[in-house]
Amino acid sequence: MNLTLRPCRPSDFETLYRIDRACYEPGIAYSRRTLREFLGLPECGCWVACLGEEIVGFLVADWEDGLGHIITIDVVESARRLGTGSALLALAEAEMSRGGVGRVDLETGTNNQPAIAFWTRHGYRIVGIHPRYYLDRIDAYLMSKPLSPPD
Repeated sequence: MNLTLRPCRPSDFETLYRIDRACYEPGIAYSRRTLREFLGLPECGCWVACLGEEIVGFLVADWEDGLGHIITIDVVESARRLGTGSALLALAEAEMSRGGVGRVDLETGTNNQPAIAFWTRHGYRIVGIHPRYYLDRIDAYLMSKPLSPPD
């Protein structure tokens, strides 16, 4: 596998939008407008994973005042279980750490066992629940991880 990671480019937008629509059900997947809003946040990072020239995943995070937040991580089905999500996460955490982030939070559905296992494997712990967070009916875990300062 020849996986490369790079910062998102404006020309990647439609591909990211299509990947998000493929990864999440309607109502959970972001609209074009919402995805653009996230990418336009002042302290936002978006990184893409490519196999050859094809974008197979991306991660969007934002941070402010030492607190990071993973907005979404999306990996196409064919690139899952190959380390794509782990590579994107490691890059995002390193960038946030360099930006002074000491803790990263995220939300994931309480019914999404593969995601819960992924985040737990990467050191995230459940610290709370957001009732009816998704589609006004699916609860979400608030998960959190402390980050170490950069070397």
